[in-house]
Amino acid sequence: MWRYYALLAILCLVVLTLMGRAVHLHIFEQSFLSHQGDVRSIRLERLDAHRGTISDRYGEPLAISAAVETIYANPTQVKLGDEEYAQLAAALGVNKRWLKRRLESNRDKQFVYLKRKAAPHEAQQALQLGFSGIYSRREYKRFYPAGEVASHIVGFSNIDEKGQEGIELAYDEWLTGREGKHRVLKNRAGQVIKDLGVVELAQSGNDISLSIDMRLQYLAYRELKAAVDIHRARAGSVVVLDIETGEVLAMVNQPSYNPNNRSNLNVSHLRNRAITDLFEPGSTMKLVTLASALESEKYALNSSVETSPGFLRLGGRSIRDHRDYGRLSLLEVIAKSSNVGTSKLALDLGPEALWDSFYALGLGQGTGIGFPGENIGQLPNPFNMQPVELAAMSYGYGLSTTALQLAQAYMVLGNGGLKPSLSLIKKESKEPVERVLPESVSNELLKAMRATVEKGGTGTRAQVPLYSVGGKTGTVHTVGRDGYNAEEYKALFAGVAPINDPKIATVVVIDAPAGAEYYGGEVAAPIFSRVVDGAMRILSVEPDKFSQLMHVNKVESSLAGGRG
Repeated sequence: MWRYYALLAILCLVVLTLMGRAVHLHIFEQSFLSHQGDVRSIRLERLDAHRGTISDRYGEPLAISAAVETIYANPTQVKLGDEEYAQLAAALGVNKRWLKRRLESNRDKQFVYLKRKAAPHEAQQALQLGFSGIYSRREYKRFYPAGEVASHIVGFSNIDEKGQEGIELAYDEWLTGREGKHRVLKNRAGQVIKDLGVVELAQSGNDISLSIDMRLQYLAYRELKAAVDIHRARAGSVVVLDIETGEVLAMVNQPSYNPNNRSNLNVSHLRNRAITDLFEPGSTMKLVTLASALESEKYALNSSVETSPGFLRLGGRSIRDHRDYGRLSLLEVIAKSSNVGTSKLALDLGPEALWDSFYALGLGQGTGIGFPGENIGQLPNPFNMQPVELAAMSYGYGLSTTALQLAQAYMVLGNGGLKPSLSLIKKESKEPVERVLPESVSNELLKAMRATVEKGGTGTRAQVPLYSVGGKTGTVHTVGRDGYNAEEYKALFAGVAPINDPKIATVVVIDAPAGAEYYGGEVAAPIFSRVVDGAMRILSVEPDKFSQLMHVNKVESSLAGGRG
């Protein structure tokens, strides 16, 4: 009998001990146990922040972030048969064999991506299958509405929203948002069963408004692409600058690429050739030589230079014109693009004076535009320059520049000698402007530019209906591994419009046209004409060829009367 009572006493003691422990835990250690439970079931998860929007000067979106879903798995929790693998693969739009291999080869891991940046409906289809260990979370994917038209400026970001090219790379830190955090309650399977609220709000990246006017960008891209195709050229660039502010209104290149689909991307197409590719600017530099001559006050536009017999011998080399032009005024030297006349000016001015003029216009130095991969070009050393090198420099050989630098130089020539800083970002206010050339010299240069496109000049095909324009043609041999390519050229045209009150500076570069035409006046000048014609209308610039305008109005009136 005593054994019964002993056993009963032991059982009562055990029960009392357990009850005492339960009371102790419930009263004295409740907060500790609650915390330990939360640690095992409550998690902090990140809230992705989308990148800032990139837009043109009028708010047209060029790069936006769209909400998408990333589907991932915990392989230790996934238990699927062949039929279930097939269902999941179909929902994700992936290969069944790849999916099975990916999950089974990572059985010892608790996280593996199945599909990054998927459309929300794909994630919904996958999750609705109800398979354990399959999850999704919100992310953002970059989309570029303008596609290849603005790709060389905007660039692109990678799958992790990090800038890789263009503005996306140059302003990556500014565009990148800051992740937030939210607290969630998960079950033993790792599934979220309750969102407990936001701990830290995600902060979106900062927006950027570019200086680009997409109306001009589309126009320039269309004309350049058509010309490169027609002339079977290797590449080409067009740059349009606002003369007063220095803002880049358009910058296009061929070949281009689609940033929304880079699966078959040719890496060479990534280059923003207008900023990275160097070339000898050829006869477009004759206006800079003229500027140096006029600034020296030793010459005026009506000063004359003897170019007979049509060639000049220097250091065992011959500098030639297309023919013997005889005695030419400086205005005619530019209009007829005389190498001999320009060389004689340079030889009289000396290397230092000429170098100073080139450098003052931004050649041989960075533009300060802040774009990745920009080339600064090269100017020859003025203190170690032979006469033949000085002569070559005067008509654009022996130095290198980019299309953007060339556009900057012509912007200054057409802006009364003022040199605003270049910018791909929209300027919200006026800033101090440096004067690098007397206004009187700039006005004389505009006359020389006009003469180039008028009858007798080399750039007549650059003329624009209803608007007076001016500029300079250029044709240079391309440079290969073994020196100049005798049968391959670059066709150039640089100019401003309208010539009486310049608003824009435009440069056209066509690399290696393969057709019968290859001169700058034949290939590049017509592109300049079409781009400027459209730009003047888009920018609502009043026509200044009033006689032509009156003729058009008369024709329209007569046609209207005929209908009556």
